[in-house]
Amino acid sequence: MIIKNIDCLVTCKGSHKKIKDEIKDAGIIENGYVVIKDDVIIEVGQGNDYKKYINDETTIIDGTGKTVTPGLVDPHTHLVYGGSRENELPLKLNKMGYIDILNAGGGILSTVKNTRKASLDELVEESKKRLDIMLNYGTTTVESKSGYGLDLETELKMLEVNKKLNEIHPIDVVSTFMVLHALPIEYKDNREGFLKIAKEMLPHITKENLAEFVDCFCEDGVFSVDECREFLEEGKKYGLIPKVHGDEVEPMGGAELAGEVKAISAEHLIAASDEGIKALAKNNVVAVLLPSTAFYLMVGSFARARDMIENGVAVALATDCNPGTSPTESMQAVMTFAAFGMRMFPEEIINAMTINSAAAINREKEIGSIEPNKKADIVMFNSKNLNYLIYHFGINAVHKVIKNGKIVVEN
Repeated sequence: MIIKNIDCLVTCKGSHKKIKDEIKDAGIIENGYVVIKDDVIIEVGQGNDYKKYINDETTIIDGTGKTVTPGLVDPHTHLVYGGSRENELPLKLNKMGYIDILNAGGGILSTVKNTRKASLDELVEESKKRLDIMLNYGTTTVESKSGYGLDLETELKMLEVNKKLNEIHPIDVVSTFMVLHALPIEYKDNREGFLKIAKEMLPHITKENLAEFVDCFCEDGVFSVDECREFLEEGKKYGLIPKVHGDEVEPMGGAELAGEVKAISAEHLIAASDEGIKALAKNNVVAVLLPSTAFYLMVGSFARARDMIENGVAVALATDCNPGTSPTESMQAVMTFAAFGMRMFPEEIINAMTINSAAAINREKEIGSIEPNKKADIVMFNSKNLNYLIYHFGINAVHKVIKNGKIVVEN
């Protein structure tokens, strides 16, 4: 397969996380081309040098008037869940806080109830619909967290759904075990008991090879820094790579904890402190920012992407797709919020959605850029350049999605 005459080929070249000036350079080639063999990119260039690869079996795609990027990588989602939470919208509009909704039995606990009731097949069916939307909007790899079970049976069920989806869907699904997402109702007066049970789940997860990462929600009213540290260190003993949900609402020290435990990523970070940002940079932790969540929560502020970039933190972007605080599957929507909420520039945004997002899930050597020997995960957008893609918002700009060298979406 050859994609030729590409007006704006955004390569995001480099198989490593990008910081400081590097994140500002997306490796754009005008009048570019990409040559794919089977499921791998074999050449990227400019002009007509692609012609030497043409034979009777070559598929040729014209990229005139298009912007072509790596497949978008969504490194923070809660893809698998039962039910929905539109009933909480009036509460939010009446200025009821996130933690207040949770304490009233809503929020995560409401979704836990519905997810526990749902069968594995029901969860596969509903989650597959969300993956279909993601693919249609240009996402080719997604991280999916458990955490709506809060008991062994349902946590295992959610991770089995991830495994099944990875087998049946074009999108690659990467699993994270996140039982420390909220304190379940049955343990509301027994935190120590739940933390003990959570740690006892770890060998069951790794025995079945159901997760690659372990995560926790380090937030006021949820789990403390000490509780998260203990759980993540235990997870590391079982070979799981730590991530941290941290500093979403209050400056809890989640970013500092991520640095301390050498997490691969810290996520949310709206309220991260100056010291937390320095800890991320010092320990090479990817900051996965979720501007659609900040927008939806109406907290009045977004994560300090500019400060993070200036301090040498690798910034990634994700949807946080979930039923309560970011009910969207669209990374294109995230582009809008990243630009106008966090003042990130187009080249920073696309690097943050591709190579840096790949680094947040330990995949930067395989995906996240358009260069030889990378997987042929590519999106063609109906956009004359990268600036236009982000400037023209509120629509699905995808023309084609190529996954593993095959066209899987044509709009």
